[in-house]
Amino acid sequence: MGSTVNAVYTENKKPRSDVLTVVRFLHHVLQDRAWAVKTIRQVLDGKTGLVTDGQDIFLGRFKYLDDVKLSPQQIHADILPRLFHVSAGGGLHLCDIRSGAGELGLKATGAEDYFGLIYIGDTAAFKKLVERDPAGIILEDDVIAHSLFERINRPDSGLHILIGAKKFMEGWNSWRVASMGLLNIGRKEGSQIIQLFGRGVRLRGKDLMLKRSAALPGDHPKHLRLLETLNLFAVRANYMAQFRDYLEREGVEVEPAIELPLFVWANEQFLQKGLVVPRLPEGRDFAAETTLQLKPDPKIRVQVDMSVRVQAMESTRLGLHTTEVRAGQAQTIPPESPAWVDWSQAYLDLLAYKARKGLTNLVIRPETPRHIIEQVPCTIIADEAVVRPQSFANRALLQEAVMHVLRRYVDIFYRAQREQWDAQTTVYRSMDADDPNLGFNRGVVREKTSPAYVVKVPRSEPQLVEAIQKLLTEAQRLYQEENAGLPRIHFDRHLYQPLLVEQVEKAQMIPPGLKPSEAQFVRDLKDYWNAEKDKSLAGKEVFLLRNLSRGQGVGFFEERGFYPDFILWILDDTSQRIVFVEPHGMVYAKAYMHDEKARLHERLPDLAGEIGKRSNRNDIRLDAFI
Repeated sequence: MGSTVNAVYTENKKPRSDVLTVVRFLHHVLQDRAWAVKTIRQVLDGKTGLVTDGQDIFLGRFKYLDDVKLSPQQIHADILPRLFHVSAGGGLHLCDIRSGAGELGLKATGAEDYFGLIYIGDTAAFKKLVERDPAGIILEDDVIAHSLFERINRPDSGLHILIGAKKFMEGWNSWRVASMGLLNIGRKEGSQIIQLFGRGVRLRGKDLMLKRSAALPGDHPKHLRLLETLNLFAVRANYMAQFRDYLEREGVEVEPAIELPLFVWANEQFLQKGLVVPRLPEGRDFAAETTLQLKPDPKIRVQVDMSVRVQAMESTRLGLHTTEVRAGQAQTIPPESPAWVDWSQAYLDLLAYKARKGLTNLVIRPETPRHIIEQVPCTIIADEAVVRPQSFANRALLQEAVMHVLRRYVDIFYRAQREQWDAQTTVYRSMDADDPNLGFNRGVVREKTSPAYVVKVPRSEPQLVEAIQKLLTEAQRLYQEENAGLPRIHFDRHLYQPLLVEQVEKAQMIPPGLKPSEAQFVRDLKDYWNAEKDKSLAGKEVFLLRNLSRGQGVGFFEERGFYPDFILWILDDTSQRIVFVEPHGMVYAKAYMHDEKARLHERLPDLAGEIGKRSNRNDIRLDAFI
């Protein structure tokens, strides 16, 4: 991973031989593509010959690579630039960093930056060992580079591999360590071994909360847990077994979770009811079909906040009271200030932002950034010195403020163009088993060949594993009842069964189970349907579908990614009402006039009319609720 460090430690009396083994391996990966691809294939297939408890140690360890469907050749091609900073293989250069005592840099042939660092102290003896080695590693001296070890903790550091001796255990802290290889280390129990493991368990967490995502509410990226996991590999490191026992006693999971595949049953009868959803026509793509030129639009209003926030805490009779004060006020950029801006740099920075955002169909001309600042109403909440620099030293603040405005303007401009195109292109498409919202169910309805859910249960929950495994063999209970080992809601108007409820403390689900607010909505709707289907809802049919997120679900404000949690259909003999439901509180929402999600219902009637004309349908209404 580009932002992580993989550390290798050795405690051998002659550490040079261990280090040379690792260096030789890296050289082989760079120099021999066929061997590297073959090795990657063996690792992915779990056929390396490294067996423990009767199973290859790498079997089933790379679920992410299974999901992205990369071939061994593609993985190797991705490793080269990501890890070694080169686009093609070559060889390995070992460079003596003269300004860093005891440091040897590792660089691939043709690369401009170092990808690794060896820090074992006795560099002269190790260089002689490399010189005699037949692998052909190139030795060099670097009298220009500064100490590599000082760079390793920087977020933008290009150093991804650290090879060192025992002295790394003392006094080194890093957020970046993702994996640790231990060679001949920990042969005897001692406090230094615990210190060593501590080098790799530190985690910043979101907003420096020092917590992993499992302990935080809300949705998280699918494979984030991989980046939160410390991987330990050991060769002749006897203390590992004792450390593993210690972790298990402390309740830390040291074995991968048991994955239980769960198939779903889609209701084929419901899919024959003529349900539709607003979607883009098959094969249409905004970026591929349109070319946009960035230009100033005075109707767009831009506001950025660069104020300094100061918190004060005081003790009162009612307890501690915290107040927040902003140092700054609303400012506009005066006519004379653009002369202080480096517009060439602003243009290049905006091009980099465009590339980072993936706005491939957006064209930006060199003069446009200045025209935007001069013609578009913009407000900057900051100190006056930010927009009226009094010296060349203060130009940096103005430059930063201008870039904040330009990036914000690009977001608003592109989003408005995208949403306008969506509104002019969207049609009503019929719901069927191939709808993207049922994409995780594809192949299940007819062939039952791929699971819809994957339930991951820690091995420390054997009773839950046993209960779920038993439930999987009892189809009637699984799809027609609730709970019984696997929390779920059975609502017979939902388009598929079962509808799982999340268990943050006990299991992970892919896709995630219903959150408490979502589960409450489904239960309330179920109770209402059961009570009113023969009264106020007589003559109507109700259908519900959990709406997935980007790439599968039905969304609005595409660039902002608003995907309501549920789609609700209400059908009678003459019409179809489609309601998008987002069941959560509004405590932390913006004021109504500024909350596009809350105001979605205002624009949907007009949108329904436009989509209806293109689809030759006048019997469909759209609505939304939070």
